Amino acid sequence: MRVRVDQDKCCGAGSCVLSAPEVFDQDDEDGLVLLLDPHPPADLHEAVREAAAVCPAEVIVLDQTERPA
Repeated sequence: MRVRVDQDKCCGAGSCVLSAPEVFDQDDEDGLVLLLDPHPPADLHEAVREAAAVCPAEVIVLDQTERPA
């Protein structure tokens, strides 16, 4: 899985951080999403999918293909 975020559209709700804190954080200054791990391990994929589903600004984009070796 590959994760991308569009910071320009982020509204800073923080729901992604609550769903997958190992993958997402928020900037201390403006509260916008910070992507900590663009290739999260398989055991975090469900949490990342949940984060994408609950994002009110729909800024999380998931590529479900496997990470290249």
